[in-house]
Amino acid sequence: MNDLMARFHMIPPGSRVLCAVSGGADSVYLLHRLYLLRSMLDFELIAAHYNHKLRGEESDRDEQFVRDFVRGWCGEERVSGPHGSKTLPPVALVVGSGDVAGEARRRGAGVEETARAMRYAFLEETAAALGCERIATAHNADDNAETLLLHLTRGAGLHGLTGIPPVRGKLIRPLLTTSRQTIEDYLRLYAIPHAEDSTNADDAYSRNKVRHQVLPVLKEINPWLIPRTAETIGSLREDDAYLQAIADHEVQCAVRRGGELVLPAGRIAGQPGPIAVRMVRALLAGLDAYQFSAAHLRAVTALCRGGDPSAAVDLPHGLTARRVYGDLVLGPRQEAAVLAARPLDPDREQTIEAGPWRITCRPAAAPAAHPEGPNHVFLARDALSGPLVIRPRQTGDAVTLPRRGRKTLKKLFIDAHVPRLERGTWPVLADAGGPLYIPGFGPDAAHLAAPGERAVEIWTEKSD
Repeated sequence: MNDLMARFHMIPPGSRVLCAVSGGADSVYLLHRLYLLRSMLDFELIAAHYNHKLRGEESDRDEQFVRDFVRGWCGEERVSGPHGSKTLPPVALVVGSGDVAGEARRRGAGVEETARAMRYAFLEETAAALGCERIATAHNADDNAETLLLHLTRGAGLHGLTGIPPVRGKLIRPLLTTSRQTIEDYLRLYAIPHAEDSTNADDAYSRNKVRHQVLPVLKEINPWLIPRTAETIGSLREDDAYLQAIADHEVQCAVRRGGELVLPAGRIAGQPGPIAVRMVRALLAGLDAYQFSAAHLRAVTALCRGGDPSAAVDLPHGLTARRVYGDLVLGPRQEAAVLAARPLDPDREQTIEAGPWRITCRPAAAPAAHPEGPNHVFLARDALSGPLVIRPRQTGDAVTLPRRGRKTLKKLFIDAHVPRLERGTWPVLADAGGPLYIPGFGPDAAHLAAPGERAVEIWTEKSD
């Protein structure tokens, strides 16, 4: 445990650590060891327990056990050192709870997945509120071996075979090289109590089946299975870290735009597969999102290599990867907005906000020479067919721009590289006969007013 903490610099001197405590053997061991190390390593320790409300009285029993344990085993401590004696305060305990089963139904997600999400959300929020730089969880070497086997069963690449990361953001796992046998021996030696979760005996859960049925057989083949597996995971992690460092360098040019990250798709497409998928993972980590399967990463890589300039891939955590022509855009999932249609009176001056555009019109006489540019035009008033309306593009809409051939608005937007999500909010000025003017592109040539003719003057500007 100490070697792993030192190797990954898990607890900086003077920091504050939040230790997750379920009441089980692993978390009790972790809390007790950190309690004894806090003076030597110079950090402040706080305990946190989350009651998932999934096992009725047993869940409440575990909560009460943790309260009693922290009070009885982690109290005020007098320590002596080279600079004299000092008194360390008792460990504080923060308890949270939530209706995991109800939330899982609301989300349409599994109970285990929801429990994990709610527990980690509680830990993150508590750490932020208390100023804790680290959150310690009690995943041990056996847990890591089980994770490796489960990933092998489901299919995994090199990254999936590196098991549980020792450090990820604020999270630290000091016990990843400590076996469950060592933990149990320690608790037995010092007569330290712990609570047993009855669901740990249920082999309906895949992890429990691996723990109770697979690992014992493998340990018969090699009694040193757990430490050897920990060494193997460590070696694989070093290989993976080397490839990830290359990928991290390649995505340094990514640009943050609001809540999105943007990178030229070609930078990923041009890399070999092992680097490309890690570049995608690095970008997603930049959005504080980490749990993705190899299939998700490969799908985003294929998106970068594909020919569809407006394709998209939905990802977990409410994220979407989008191709916006030459760019890969990663960010929160968005529904394509559609502009609401609004009437426009050609016989009075008015200004309308339509999507990102401000459109102003007024009655006028057409000048001898039409203004240059697509954002200031004069349309023939007497050629209008029915009322004017500002509306979104409709299927089949087409326009003949001055000195250009006739083209559908869909093709016009594609050629101008207008992102798909923006096309529904791009205003079209139309009458009963179809489009008359498209901001940023120009008027339909057949509807331009002749010099001196009664006209509708229109000018537009686009916000950033």
